[in-house]
Amino acid sequence: MPGGAILKESAQAPSPVLLSPSRPIWALPLEEVVAALRSTPEGLTEREAALRLERFGANKLPHLKRRPLLLRLVDQMLHFMAILLWVAGALAFAAGTPQLGWAIWGVVLINGCFSFWQEFQAERTLATLASSLPRQAQVWRDGVLKPIAVEALVPGDRVVLEEGEKVPADCRLMEGSALMLDLSVLTGESQPVPRQADPLALKAGQTLLPAAECANLLLAGTTVASGRGEAMVYSTGRETEFGHVAHLTASTTRGISTLEQQVGKIVHTITLVAVSMAVLTFALNWLFVGMGPLESLVFAVGILVANVPEGLLPTVTLALAINVQRMARQKALVRRLSAVETLGSVSVICSDKTGTLTCNRMELEELWLPEETPERRNFLLAGSALCNNARLSGGSLLGDPTEAALVQSAAEAGLDVEALRKRHGRLLEVPFDSHRRRMSVVVEWRPGENGLPPGAGTGRVVLTKGAPLEILAQCNAYLMSAGAVPLQAASREQVRRANDRMAAKGYRVLAMAMAPVGQNSGDTLESNQILVGLLGLYDPPRPEVPQAIRQCRDAGIKVTMVTGDYGLTAQAVAQQLGLLEPTGPIGTSPMADPVRVIDGATLAQISDLQLRQILKYRHRLVFARVSPEQKLRLVQSYRALGEVVAVTGDGVNDAPALRAADVGLAMGLSGTDVAREAADIVLLDDNFATFVSAIRYGRSVVANISKFITYVLASNVPEVAPFLAMVVFRLPAALTVLQILAVDLGTDLLPALGLGSDPPEPQLMRIPPRPRDQPLLNRLVMVRAYLVLGLTEAAISMGGYLKVWRDHGVSLNQLRELAPELLQRTAEPWVDVVQKQASTLAFALIVAGQMGALLACRSDSLPVWRLLPVPNPLLWLGLLSEPLLASALILLPSLAGIFSFLPLSAGDWPLLGAAPILVLLADTVFKTGSRALRSRQMESRQI
Repeated sequence: MPGGAILKESAQAPSPVLLSPSRPIWALPLEEVVAALRSTPEGLTEREAALRLERFGANKLPHLKRRPLLLRLVDQMLHFMAILLWVAGALAFAAGTPQLGWAIWGVVLINGCFSFWQEFQAERTLATLASSLPRQAQVWRDGVLKPIAVEALVPGDRVVLEEGEKVPADCRLMEGSALMLDLSVLTGESQPVPRQADPLALKAGQTLLPAAECANLLLAGTTVASGRGEAMVYSTGRETEFGHVAHLTASTTRGISTLEQQVGKIVHTITLVAVSMAVLTFALNWLFVGMGPLESLVFAVGILVANVPEGLLPTVTLALAINVQRMARQKALVRRLSAVETLGSVSVICSDKTGTLTCNRMELEELWLPEETPERRNFLLAGSALCNNARLSGGSLLGDPTEAALVQSAAEAGLDVEALRKRHGRLLEVPFDSHRRRMSVVVEWRPGENGLPPGAGTGRVVLTKGAPLEILAQCNAYLMSAGAVPLQAASREQVRRANDRMAAKGYRVLAMAMAPVGQNSGDTLESNQILVGLLGLYDPPRPEVPQAIRQCRDAGIKVTMVTGDYGLTAQAVAQQLGLLEPTGPIGTSPMADPVRVIDGATLAQISDLQLRQILKYRHRLVFARVSPEQKLRLVQSYRALGEVVAVTGDGVNDAPALRAADVGLAMGLSGTDVAREAADIVLLDDNFATFVSAIRYGRSVVANISKFITYVLASNVPEVAPFLAMVVFRLPAALTVLQILAVDLGTDLLPALGLGSDPPEPQLMRIPPRPRDQPLLNRLVMVRAYLVLGLTEAAISMGGYLKVWRDHGVSLNQLRELAPELLQRTAEPWVDVVQKQASTLAFALIVAGQMGALLACRSDSLPVWRLLPVPNPLLWLGLLSEPLLASALILLPSLAGIFSFLPLSAGDWPLLGAAPILVLLADTVFKTGSRALRSRQMESRQI
């Protein structure tokens, strides 16, 4: 029963004590919990934990049922575009050309299988990447607190839980400090609920309580909203409450991403064009050209097939999968695929400071005391180590980097931190939160010991550390050798100057204060305190971040620092990073300077309209002393201005902003589970530069899909041109429908996949962000594909077709007269041979033209020679495959007979060599004109 039995007996398990329904886990006194779990107050030994892991299995949930592979394969055969080709194949059978029908259906099957394989591989890649970020728990093993993988937890383990961490298994709370639990994942309740270690009493006639209502149980999947605690694991994996819920889940569904919507629009647009042109071709051929209905239908099918980009969907899947893998290699784990495309449109980054822009490697650099003596220094260090949750375990420090630095400094000063903690036992903790900006503990202390002023009280003191100005506001005295001296206005100003001086160096400054508990209790515990001193810790900026910030500026992306740190500290770090230029003191008006720091107090006084004006016209901003609500307000204000916002965060208080942002990024090393769950991307190295690299790959995804669309659409024009020439100029069709299919199969799939895998272009981070609502199939893409590349290929192909006839002495007018005979298949043998030779050259010229288009489409702005050194094995393989496949179709007798090809003459080769060069030349002229036009437009805007 949930919450009732501790461990279940099985053939593999030992026979642990099972509780009767009248003695469930939540009703046991603390000492009986340990005994019932056959554990110890210090947890298990590694040997016992290994035995239990083998017997009870890993602490993980059962895999969700997914749609069967066979049905997912069928899905790839029955999407909108595939159905269109199935119909086209059926029409070919109806028109009496079964070989054409089988060829079209073969294309559907090949593309369907390839798309399925790509999706399957992408899914496996994501699963593998997700497993590269294992969740860890702090567990007592062999009497030492150490981090272990959550999957290795077993019943009887004693775990330590901090704010923001996800509960890894069902646990009974043993001790807690202001512990609040977010149960929304199980109950839907949004408000955190308190948890306490005391056993619960059963009411008369009551045998069980719902586990979520037991105030001393911590359930797997829930989150520590605030406080901290230690608990004993009693259920793991599928035996947890969350495991029972997960077991009922048959499948998961996801929404359609913006990218999928845009690709869907492209498919529907192209389909509408293809069907319209096919219907029009059928009508014109039947009514005006003189073809019979069956022949007209065959040509209509050819038009339909020529306009359908069969490789679109597999290439989109490949582009996403490749860039997700590239981002993972750069330490950015994508949790939601839709975020990859959104990255390409990011225009504002709201970044926190500690750990993202800095190294998260705190070191104590400076102390300030009202009276500098060794005793006062030791007392300050001792107090900061006691009001602290970092631990020295197994020779390493575990915990928050700031607190770990304080413990390390105390140890380096010769203080035995663990002995101090045992001698001065903690009686109460008031955890740090982002609104109070301080943490307090109550400890036992004998008057006069370790520098405690004589007559300070009963021996129970409250120690408080936190933001200096907040601590100073709670103090009415400062500590001297003679005892507590009242704080006057001059001495308060002295403390503020010391704080500002240290903060201006980029130090994170903490204040330490204390007070006897006898005079303070309850709500006044942190009031009327005695200031002990200030501690200045330095977290050096990451060396790679200044370059990353410059890249953002070049890319038109605004970078805004949003931190809870003191304003002068934030300003100093921002200046060291190049985020801000060196300036004078912080002004009082938020609109005074183009470059400035705004603190939370000032932000609270600014209206939403004023804030949007600041965000719109001030591109170098630092927000300091910001609360979670204010960070969320900043994100919402940026989005109201039409910006695409990315937010970085690592704490529970960052979760609302991470969810509200277009792209949320959580820290993988220092981040909490709450932040990771709210984020779209997890930075495995907590590095801002990694995020900038991820933006580059996000832009690359969209750019590569646009390249592929341009390339595929370009081939449609020379494929359609022969049928238009037949209708308008009454010429014989330069290509058969099977030859069009050969073009699609030979030049679309593998080369297009090469474009989809192209690495980011060098200039990609030197252009403004892509507008959120800009369609992939925009005017520039269509003009370049149809009117530049496509029209050039069509002219070359039709020119080659007419050249063969002219070489055989047939003029244009004579060719028009031969058209009916070729159409009705009553032409003389020599005419049929020349038609096949002309069609072969037309086909070969389209393939050669597509080779030029492939190289041209690697960039929509750079000339082809600038990208030749950029490695892309798949693209070069695709380029090589085009002439090889064309040669096989033309030279192998069995294939040449099916596709009506004849060998090329020696005089055709110069034209084949010139075709890709002519296409590249036309594209270069277009790019040059486009660049000049964009430059004039930018100049006119500046004027």
